[in-house]
Amino acid sequence: MPLRYKVDILKALKEKGYNTNKIRTEGLLSQSTLQKFRNQQGISWDSLEVLCRLLECQPGDLIEYVPEEK
Repeated sequence: MPLRYKVDILKALKEKGYNTNKIRTEGLLSQSTLQKFRNQQGISWDSLEVLCRLLECQPGDLIEYVPEEK
């Protein structure tokens, strides 16, 4: 996948006071989105927007483009 996370998303959320239980309980992100963070998979624009709001950052702070080798 040419896009990858620059930071450990779950760790960054935890540092801001959002553990996975709180995230699920408050309906901030779905369980499937949390699983995608664990598996280094892509997420929706809506989830990225929520993530940027929670972490008070820009998308470029979280993800980067890395060309695949051919």
